[in-house]
Amino acid sequence: MMKNLIYFFALLLANSVIGQNTYLHCGKILDTKNGKVLETKTIVISADKIMAVEDGYIQPSSPDDGVIDLKDKTVMPGFIDMHVHLEMETNPQEYLEGFTLNDADVAYNTIDFAQRTLMAGFTTVRDLGGSGINVSLRDAINSGKVEGPRIFTAEKALATTGGHADPTNGVKDELQGDPGPKDGVVNSIDDAKKAVRQRYKNGADLIKITATGGVLSVAKSGQNPQFTLEEIKAICETAKDYGFHVAAHAHGDEGMQRAVLGGVKTIEHGTLMSAETMQLMIEHDAYLVPTITAGKSVTEKAKIPDYYPDVVVGKALDIGPKIQDTFGKAYKKGVGIAFGTDAGVFLHGENAKEFGYMVEAGMPEMKALQSATITNAKILNMETEIGQLQPGFIADIIATNDNPVENIKTTENVIFVMKSGKIYKK
Repeated sequence: MMKNLIYFFALLLANSVIGQNTYLHCGKILDTKNGKVLETKTIVISADKIMAVEDGYIQPSSPDDGVIDLKDKTVMPGFIDMHVHLEMETNPQEYLEGFTLNDADVAYNTIDFAQRTLMAGFTTVRDLGGSGINVSLRDAINSGKVEGPRIFTAEKALATTGGHADPTNGVKDELQGDPGPKDGVVNSIDDAKKAVRQRYKNGADLIKITATGGVLSVAKSGQNPQFTLEEIKAICETAKDYGFHVAAHAHGDEGMQRAVLGGVKTIEHGTLMSAETMQLMIEHDAYLVPTITAGKSVTEKAKIPDYYPDVVVGKALDIGPKIQDTFGKAYKKGVGIAFGTDAGVFLHGENAKEFGYMVEAGMPEMKALQSATITNAKILNMETEIGQLQPGFIADIIATNDNPVENIKTTENVIFVMKSGKIYKK
């Protein structure tokens, strides 16, 4: 408490001339670090930082300061989604749009998707693969040109020839060509290194690989391993040189094991994960990003005639329904869980549905909320900047009508959003 007071008065003195601090009067706040819900607090924000968190409802010291009444709300750090795709959103024309939409069309669409994500209370996201427009979107948001979450992007996901994320899957022969590392396609150790360096050159923040087949790609298998262990090691070692961590899309167990042994930090989906792989993940400090909402969405959409190509339907009906059950087993086994949804496979802005599915599978409400705050902040190397309501942290703050520890569904109706000290929804 004394440390907080010293910090409070130091910043108060620094701002005494211009004022313009914001005081949030909070009925309840989520202490994500200690896993507690605290009552009757005031959060003081100066510029883009939290200045103090004090007991009771503190009144402003300057007439230029503002007060926001959240006394009947629960206030918490902005959520972090570790798996989104802001360049696309599911619809029956999605596969055709790859041939009909220009890059400018895709870019305009991302503005809406990003804004919906932010308004849903997700102030930070990891974009795990697109055409590279996600890099420009990140920069546009950072410069204040458009509204959206803070983005960490993988730019173009890395694939093998014919594998999940090969950009030419399903097109006629004369359009396929032979994409290589520049296009995110890897077929050797040298390719692996070059592809990582190309992502660095293109402005990526991390690397994503598709360690197994996928559901929505126009390719036969949804689960076969698609990189050798040596290729994955080369990717992870090169990524480390550039300050990147590596995320691995994976449904099949063999591909997951190679990914974990090769050095990836997060396994996305993890559908057919065995108990042996769960133990490997614990030993190697790897995290599961479950994406249960995406699994449920593809299962539902696969039952609609002509929504997906025929080659996708069987995979969706096989893999989609299994994700939630595997997540429950992994959590009970002790695998680290990082909140992520695969938004874009379902509608952007509905990301918080994931919380309910996680709780449904056996994860306590507070643990689910911590997975979307302190856990994800740690993976992003921002554990001293986001994910907590503490002095000195970035003012990413959201609020809900109810206490999510008692009613997790309230996360689906975020009524207040502040990102970096700026209010976007009140």
